Amino acid sequence: MTELRGLDGKTAAVSVSWPCQIGLNVRQTVATLLRRPRHNVAWPSAASVAAGLVAIVGVGIASMVLLDGWAANAARRLPVGLIEASRYFTELGKSGWFLWPAGVVLVVLAIFDAPAAPRFSRLVLAAVAVRLGFVFTAIAVPGLLTNVLKRVIGRARPFVRGDDVWAYVPFSWPAAYASLPSGHATAAFSALVAIGALYPRARAVLWVYAILIAFTRVAVSAHYPSDVLAGAVVGTVGALVVRNWFAARRLAFRVGGDGLVTPMPGPGARRTVKAVARWLSSD
Repeated sequence: MTELRGLDGKTAAVSVSWPCQIGLNVRQTVATLLRRPRHNVAWPSAASVAAGLVAIVGVGIASMVLLDGWAANAARRLPVGLIEASRYFTELGKSGWFLWPAGVVLVVLAIFDAPAAPRFSRLVLAAVAVRLGFVFTAIAVPGLLTNVLKRVIGRARPFVRGDDVWAYVPFSWPAAYASLPSGHATAAFSALVAIGALYPRARAVLWVYAILIAFTRVAVSAHYPSDVLAGAVVGTVGALVVRNWFAARRLAFRVGGDGLVTPMPGPGARRTVKAVARWLSSD
């Protein structure tokens, strides 16, 4: 059931199918994300961005010259047990571990959310959906950019062309030439920034997770250190841009008078469970 307003200004409850309800919720979500900003976020100046870009490129080139070859060969000499453990742990760096759960919950909310549901439940679950939507977007957008960059740059993974760390085949699609940037590092560091932005207390654990993922990508000879560095930068910057986009529209974040972004208080676990119970009992 949903409500429609007639020409006389009165509202009436009408039955709407799930596909139609999903369409309505998706259109409302897109309209909310694309609405005009309500606040001005303190973005870095053009000079700061240029200086940061030069510094990152410089560090990346220095890594390629001084570190990449040595690190790739050192990884082969690591204890067998450490390499095997890295093979298992590195799988946790895939973006799907974050995107699939968040996406499924968002789809469920889009299917069942309707104006006829209790107001308390709708408000609480809307707050949950906004935060899940932010995490999903902050991880998906940098990941998509990384996948494009991989194919455009076409850097060979370690030992695909022997010890040559300068082997490139631009606009190449084979996975063997998709080393730069690291997709796992992009996902890990975008998750660090996104989840840490909402829940600052989780940052210590997220830092450990991101650093371990970065290490395992080199340990299993999937990437060079410069690939991991590039992935970390894309993930971090991409997630920060998405955070600022949400904050400018007062979605999950607020912007202070100084232009700094802080998370808005969200519903706790007890309130969320209570909202879901009311929501289900109303069906």
